[in-house]
Amino acid sequence: MFGFYFLKRADAVITNYAEAKQDADAAFYGRFFHAMLERGVYFAPSQFEAGFVSTAHGDDQITETLAAVEACLNHDLLD
Repeated sequence: MFGFYFLKRADAVITNYAEAKQDADAAFYGRFFHAMLERGVYFAPSQFEAGFVSTAHGDDQITETLAAVEACLNHDLLD
């Protein structure tokens, strides 16, 4: 099980849900979510939901997912 989100500002510190709602960048996560879908990787549609890895996910799927994340963050979303 895992979760992650993007911050609106680098110095934000999130310790509770109210801070997460205030400082998490939902628009950026939305762009990330759709860019990953275009690459065939499905994450939860909300950054406040959990993701799961199972025994059905092998090294190939994890490597493919990490490559898609890197491509999204390095190219698609930072413009």
